[in-house]
Amino acid sequence: MIERSETKQKCVMKKIVAIIEKGQDGGYAIYAADESIPVVADGLSEEETRQAFSNNLHEQALYIKEKTGMLPKWYDKKMEVEYRYDMSAFFLSFPFINATELARALGLNPSLLRKYKNGLAKASEKQKNMIQEEFDKIVNRLTLVKF
Repeated sequence: MIERSETKQKCVMKKIVAIIEKGQDGGYAIYAADESIPVVADGLSEEETRQAFSNNLHEQALYIKEKTGMLPKWYDKKMEVEYRYDMSAFFLSFPFINATELARALGLNPSLLRKYKNGLAKASEKQKNMIQEEFDKIVNRLTLVKF
C-alpha cells in the first residue's frame, strides 16, 4: 500500500480596499485605495456606485489584458472588495446619525467631527483608528439592544 500525504492549500483570495467618498454632485464616488489599481466609479446611490466599481474592476482588467496580453497582478475573478467610508460618505449614507452627538459619544470635539463630515478636514490614520475603536464599542453596545 502506498501512502499519500495530502497537503491542504488555502485558497488566498485577493482583497482590494475601496474608499467610498461623497461625490461633488451629492452622490458617491469610489476609488481603489491602492493607487496602482486604476479604477474609480461614481453614482447617485451607494449601491449603484458599488456595482459600477465592481463592473469597472473587471472591465479595466480586461482592457489591460487586451493591451498587454496579461491580466493585471491585482486582478482575480473571485477577489473581494472591502469598502471603507470616508467621514463625509459615512454621514451621507447614514443621515440619521447626528455628528455632534456621535462626536460626544466618541470623545471627540464636535466641531472637528463636523469638519470631517463636511470634507473641510481629513482625519489622520491615528485619529481614524481611534474613531474606529470607539465606534466599534458603540456598535457592540447596540447589538445588545432588544425591543
